[in-house]
Formats: sequence, C-alpha cells, structure tokens
Amino acid sequence: MGTTDIGVGARGANPAGSGGDVALVTQVVLAERQGRDRGWWEQMAALYWPDSTVHLSWYNGDGSGFVAGSAAMARRGAVALHHMSAPVVHVRGTRAYVEASVAMRFQVEIDGVPGDLVSHTRLNYRLERRADVWGILSLDAVYEYATLTPSVPGQSIVIPPEDLTGYRSSYAVLAWNIAREGRTPGHDELGDDRPEELAAFYAAVWSWLDAE
Repeated sequence: MGTTDIGVGARGANPAGSGGDVALVTQVVLAERQGRDRGWWEQMAALYWPDSTVHLSWYNGDGSGFVAGSAAMARRGAVALHHMSAPVVHVRGTRAYVEASVAMRFQVEIDGVPGDLVSHTRLNYRLERRADVWGILSLDAVYEYATLTPSVPGQSIVIPPEDLTGYRSSYAVLAWNIAREGRTPGHDELGDDRPEELAAFYAAVWSWLDAE
C-alpha cells in the first residue's frame, strides 16, 4: 500500500530553525516527559499553555486536565515510564513541531502475574513562543503497536484472543488494559493502522507550522 510523502524532504524545507530555538524546544518536550515520569506535576503543568489540547488513548482535553489526570493515575499506582528516542524538531518563527518515538512502559498484574505492557508510540507536540517563552500548544499520540510480556522469565500471561476483539491493532493491548482498570479507552485515536487519517493529521500539522 503506497503512502503520500509529505515529510520535510518532500516539502523542500529545512527540518529545523535556529540552533538556539531547537535546543529550547527540545528541552521543553523533554522536561514535560520528565515531569510526567517523576511525578513533578508543577514542572509538567508549567510547560502547557492555558489553551493547549491533549489527545491520547485515555484522555482528550486541555493540558491542565491532562496533568491532573496523570497525577490521579499515579496516586492509584498506574505509573508509566517513557523511554524516548531523540526528537526531531522543526521551527518556523514562533511555532515549532516536534515528533519523538516513545516506548511507554506500564507495570501491570494479570491474574497474579506481574507484566510489562509497552506501547510503542510517536508523540507529536506543537509549541508556540509567547513573550519569548516556549510552551506546548498540543500533544497528540500516534499509536504503532503494544506488547505485554511477563516481568519474570518462565511465567506466562494469557489474554484470550476474543478479549481483544473490537480494539484497534495499533493499541489493542493498551486499550484492553485501560478497560480492565475501569477506564474508557478511545477508539478513534491516531494510529498506523489508519494511514489516511494519519496523512491528514501530518498535512494539518505542516499547514499550521508553515502559516507562521
């Protein structure tokens, strides 16, 4: 199946702006994830603009609500660690777009067996510079696939295939676990299993960035 190349090379643009802005934007994104993983909620909250939006498998709303929801999850013991690859940064004046591949690791327990649930995801950030300060305007996750393995070698975790029926292939195990915890997973998130929707998303991001 072919795809439309709308990446930076196809568009004939430099992938980044000035080195100083690239470094600042990179640090905002890394500090946001650090705050999420370490439970440093004030640090995390300070990086989102008041009119920001966040779209994930378990949350759709503004940045402040996302931070509050993340803190509530942590209090329940639902903690995720985000192992990030190097982000790619594009800057146009006061706007920036960042994509980083992330392996989100959750420790779960299934029928008494501890397990590691890993969601492979691309986090997409749009940022704006306001009064010489960079902040996050939006965060959107693009889901690739998820795995669940026992934490202790020799043990086994079994999920009946029918339990995954109705969940998207790009985040089926993740959605199953969200539902198992009593929360409501989304069914219309961005994912590699819906290439047309994904292409439209990237096109909208480039259009927003180039409008600067």
